Amino acid sequence: MNERSLIKVVLVLLTAAVIVVGHSNSGKSGTESEQQTDANAQRMLDEGKQTFRFDTFGDEAFWSDALQLHRAIEGAQFGGVGPGVSPKTALAVGLKVDSDALPQSLVSQLKHGRVNLDDPATTLALFKLHAVVGVKGTFKDDGSLQSVGITCALCHSTVDNSFAPGIGRRLDGWANRDLNVGAITALSPNLKPVADLLGVDEATVRAVLQSWGPGKFDAELFLDGKAFRPDGKSAATLIPPAFGLAGVNLHTWTGWGSVTHWNAFVANLEMHGQGTFYDPRLNDATKFPIAAANGFGNVRSNPDLITAKLPALHFYQLAIPAPAAPAGSFDPAAAARGAALFKGTAKCSTCHVPPIYTEPGWNMHTPEEIGIDDFQAKRSPDERYRTSPLKGLWTHQRGGFYHDGRFTTLRDVVDHYNSFFGTNLTEQQKADLVEYLKSL
Repeated sequence: MNERSLIKVVLVLLTAAVIVVGHSNSGKSGTESEQQTDANAQRMLDEGKQTFRFDTFGDEAFWSDALQLHRAIEGAQFGGVGPGVSPKTALAVGLKVDSDALPQSLVSQLKHGRVNLDDPATTLALFKLHAVVGVKGTFKDDGSLQSVGITCALCHSTVDNSFAPGIGRRLDGWANRDLNVGAITALSPNLKPVADLLGVDEATVRAVLQSWGPGKFDAELFLDGKAFRPDGKSAATLIPPAFGLAGVNLHTWTGWGSVTHWNAFVANLEMHGQGTFYDPRLNDATKFPIAAANGFGNVRSNPDLITAKLPALHFYQLAIPAPAAPAGSFDPAAAARGAALFKGTAKCSTCHVPPIYTEPGWNMHTPEEIGIDDFQAKRSPDERYRTSPLKGLWTHQRGGFYHDGRFTTLRDVVDHYNSFFGTNLTEQQKADLVEYLKSL
């Protein structure tokens, strides 16, 4: 073999080697650093999901040790008080059951009507299976209920009703607009800790809780004590969805802070978990008299059961996408016309900027800028309302729109802005715009 032929053979072999190496590396995700990032992302998703669904942050100390809610759930028959909470009652106040947590034998019995849904014992059995979405039960060795705690999923998850109304597969991030938080809390045998905090009697506390209704919660009550609006209506606001938050800055109805700020706020001050929370704005005794008097602007628990969970919880929430509108739930042709109006004549996209459908940046407006009263805004540090992200709007039409549900339908919202901004939309244009909003 001459030298030229030898060189050709070597080149062929080198080319083949490169191809083989290329194929062998094609299944890898990149550099070692990139692989570590991918692994870390998956770990945080898994941990965040677990935290979102099942972590109580030690809030049993409030819901059971203080309020004794577990005793009302189990009833006198099992060592508690009262009639107990049956599955039928639990479903009636908006609690949900995760069908994936049910063993096949129980599924079969349910299908054939062999499970007593009027018996609190069935509720306790569901707790033992970790099947009640957002509520976690702990049991004593003798099988009696020792305590209950709540998780993020209580308010910000529902189910797809694939098995029966209120029973199905989890839908994380969806606002549970069936959930009557006030009615559930009012079951507590001992509301004295809440009454003492607010400076009222227990009867008043129960009346306030019962005024909230399904799908509403008053996060500021423990801060300012304002249970009712000046017009006499409840000061509670609608439970918002927790999906589609990626790219969104301030995301509660009245701002307050980022996803991690609000997670820490809720875990410590609303769920009453045990952790660390710092927000010196709550030291304003004029705006937040109850929070200032009780040191809620600087909470320090030992041990801290919350802070270490915040990064993964944040990561998981940002990963929950807004669900696409199902086929048949809107008119595609009308929605296409509505899209053009949204970005043009109706001026909606000035604030609801696609594709995040809120402003990139500080997405807040004064009450005067959106044409509504300032009651709820003044209960927050910045005294403004957030531009709500619109993706997945179709999932939370129950209960109305805006922070307090003042607009019953999407058409009512469109009419409000059409009047306030003077866009002079025709009836057909309004209808098209509604179809577009339903399609998001």
